[in-house]
Amino acid sequence: MPKDWVISPPADCRDDLARALRVSPVVGQVLANRGVHEVEAARQFLRPQIADMLGPDQFPATLRAAERICGAIEAGRRIVIFGDYDVDGVTGVSILWHVLRLAGAEPGFYIPHRLEEGYGISPEAVKSLADEGASLIVTVDCGVTAIEAAALAKSRGVELIITDHHNPRTNDAGRMELPEALLVHPAIPGENDSPYSNPHLCGAGVALKLAWAVAQKASRSTKVMPAYREFLLDAMGLAALGTVADIVPLVGENRIIAHHGLASLPHSRLAGVQALIESVGLRGKQLAGFDVGFKLGPRLNAIGRMGHARLAVEMLTRASAAEAAAIAANLEQHNRARQALERRITGEARDMIAAQGLDREPNRAIVLASGGWHAGIIGIVAGRLAESYGRPTVLIALEDGVGQGSARSVRNFPLHEVFRDCQGHLIGFGGHAMAAGLRIEGAKVDAFREAFCRRAGQMLTPQDLRTRLRVDDVVELGQLNEQLVADLDRLEPFGAGNPEPMLATADLDLVGDARAVGAGGQHLQVTLSDGRTRCKGIAFGQAGMRDELLDRRRCQVAFRPIINEWNGRRSVEMQIADFRCPG
Repeated sequence: MPKDWVISPPADCRDDLARALRVSPVVGQVLANRGVHEVEAARQFLRPQIADMLGPDQFPATLRAAERICGAIEAGRRIVIFGDYDVDGVTGVSILWHVLRLAGAEPGFYIPHRLEEGYGISPEAVKSLADEGASLIVTVDCGVTAIEAAALAKSRGVELIITDHHNPRTNDAGRMELPEALLVHPAIPGENDSPYSNPHLCGAGVALKLAWAVAQKASRSTKVMPAYREFLLDAMGLAALGTVADIVPLVGENRIIAHHGLASLPHSRLAGVQALIESVGLRGKQLAGFDVGFKLGPRLNAIGRMGHARLAVEMLTRASAAEAAAIAANLEQHNRARQALERRITGEARDMIAAQGLDREPNRAIVLASGGWHAGIIGIVAGRLAESYGRPTVLIALEDGVGQGSARSVRNFPLHEVFRDCQGHLIGFGGHAMAAGLRIEGAKVDAFREAFCRRAGQMLTPQDLRTRLRVDDVVELGQLNEQLVADLDRLEPFGAGNPEPMLATADLDLVGDARAVGAGGQHLQVTLSDGRTRCKGIAFGQAGMRDELLDRRRCQVAFRPIINEWNGRRSVEMQIADFRCPG
């Protein structure tokens, strides 16, 4: 599907930033596009400092929670950490487990089963933990909507501390409805508290702040004891995994966590971290956001999708080096199984879309259901299909007459509102504008599909269905050199709020052939020229453009500059994201 290029206009500050920082004006433009316009702010962006982290004193709820936790430890009460089953929850639980151990506790942890229990802390889980003698439950990356679970905890005499970063419930008047518990939330200040300066902390980021507060309380000083200081450096690495994987904005304090956490991970003293890094072949290498998003994170997530995420927490907490290596190997097996299932479901879904003509007008949404799909995988596939076809996509895995669905959306189509419009067909639903989940009776899938697609037809225009490609700057081929690539690399780690820079060219001429390469000839290799400079480019998955390029012989490209090393030679090439041919 054609993409709409959204090219950022030249920023007034780009040249000033470039001169002051001694970088290319291209880098100055990228910084401006990220909201960084002042020289000092740009220096901090390029060189994030741990000293600029916000202390626990600026997040008063963490101080109150730390005081209660340390009081529970001194009283010998049984503490259980309850976390979500994704990377953010797993790493956050691991952070708190380690710091509580350092403080003298023997905490337990509880991770719900994705398919059997679903997301969040439920009344059933509270009852089970209370029956087992839990006196204090601390949630990680969940709980802000757990009003019923909090009420049950109170009735059972179980103290509850909720640490979360998700949106709370709201009533019909739009007012927040919060559980009756001590709430540690970066975007919801306590009574008489000032708003926290970083409302975009992920669950593991909140856990890191609470761990820091516990370390200060246990050390009886804002300057923590050496054992805690060493651990907090390891905890920064765990928090970086959660921060990048949970796709929170990598700006401000989150950028500090991601930058220094990724740098610390290869040197982590945690056996589970080393086993995970070893399992993906990254030992001894500098880690980037890409490594978390496409290598480390998927393996931690796979066990929650295909098995039980408590194994991932075991690896990052109690496991010995040998045990951690065995669990990491298990994660790798689950990830391969996840990839195979994902490929199968994607292929089946694409066949259904083609057969039903769902990728053509007047259809502006995709709703598919099958009895052979895995409920833990369909969310990934729905995201790929929504991006590929430019349409909100709902996939439903049917089993025993009940469906569990995952949905991903496009701009101007808030899923949580549309699901509310369609709730008469649903058992239940939850989520936000761009991603949501549902449960439905199998017999009502057709009625739901009709209602959902009707709303898409009413709310979406053909323009809404076109994917946008944001371009940071238009450059000439002569500007592409190793120094520019090195300067752009200083903007790492990339992720939400700081996407990998995307550049574009004016019209270029195709030199020679456009070659289909790679397994199955699915990629396209080209050489392009502006009349003065030639540059090679590789376009992954775009071999279908070959005939048009050979016919027109001219194009613009949107791309990322990369270094290619071959037979000891280094050259700058283009990793092409999109072609735009004249006319």
